[in-house]
Amino acid sequence: MSADADVVLFVFYTAVIIFLDMTEVTYYSKEGLEKLKEELQYLKTEGRAQIAKAIAEARDKGDLSENAEYDAAKDAQGLHEARIAKLEETLAGARLIDESKLDTSKVLALSIVKIKNLKNGATMTYQLVSEAEADLKAGKISVKSPVAQGLLGKTVGEKAEIAVPAGKLEFEILEISR
Repeated sequence: MSADADVVLFVFYTAVIIFLDMTEVTYYSKEGLEKLKEELQYLKTEGRAQIAKAIAEARDKGDLSENAEYDAAKDAQGLHEARIAKLEETLAGARLIDESKLDTSKVLALSIVKIKNLKNGATMTYQLVSEAEADLKAGKISVKSPVAQGLLGKTVGEKAEIAVPAGKLEFEILEISR
């Protein structure tokens, strides 16, 4: 092997190692991981086809140098490809959690936690999920949110004092399930 080939291989392997180090590991439920895979598949097939059609239609309208529709379609293509790249990066770091093997004695990712606000007595139930799966209306909060961070590792009956933008909140953990 030549010295040039060795240098090229070294650079390639270094780039791969750097990429793998930059990929953030995130844990997903089976449902959340499938949703990401479906979105990626849609974007790569139907989404790309729609973008290509829009570019072709704009190109057919004449001079590309003064064609705002063509520029908009190309911009949309760039955003579309960026979303695909982001999803591929997310999936590269995605790990599936086997919910059946998780400890229900303490709050972990994918736990369903019933808590009581000690200041006003209100009870709430949240599931701690990855950022991509978070949906407050569905009762799913990101494990990276301040509330989830304050609950992680706690057990039933424990109190958690959590700093949020509005001040400090104190919760009691009433129940933990899957």
